[in-house]
Amino acid sequence: MNKTQAQELLESYVSSESLRGHCRGVAINMAWQARKHNLSEFEVDQWYIAGLLHDFDYEQFPDPTPPDGHPFKGVSILREQGVDATILDAILGHALYTGTPRTTLMAKTLFAVDELSGLITACIWVRPDKSYQSLEVSSVRKKFKDKAFARGCNRDEIKLGAEELSIELEVLMQEIITAFREAETSSLTA
Repeated sequence: MNKTQAQELLESYVSSESLRGHCRGVAINMAWQARKHNLSEFEVDQWYIAGLLHDFDYEQFPDPTPPDGHPFKGVSILREQGVDATILDAILGHALYTGTPRTTLMAKTLFAVDELSGLITACIWVRPDKSYQSLEVSSVRKKFKDKAFARGCNRDEIKLGAEELSIELEVLMQEIITAFREAETSSLTA
């Protein structure tokens, strides 16, 4: 599966612009992280696809019960389309309740950036300029501590994701902000 096919699959399953935006945000961060690790362009694309499709089945199959719930159903659909097992394992591993161990760097990264990219995106929506360019880690930390803010973002999973990557949470926050800034800048100049 290539990036165009992944985008088409996302659009065929997800009607919510909010969920599409979340999936694109995670994909942007997965690609950024892959580049940080000096992976090949093919691998960068694979990481992007994992991020883009990690929740593509959620809108239609939100129940977490196997085999027809999220992410089990999505992985089944992707397996039928011949998607690489590394991507499938990463998608299964992004949901703790699947019990799938995160043994690859891709899987650990997907788990780490999923919730945190959602929290960081929520941070910009309450800013006057609605831009990542002016967002600082100190603001994200403040919102992270406010349990009423972006209640759907699991703070314990965010901490666990950083721990599994052996990275300080504030460093991961900065990396996600940087990835979003770069993407925002390139979309403004494109």
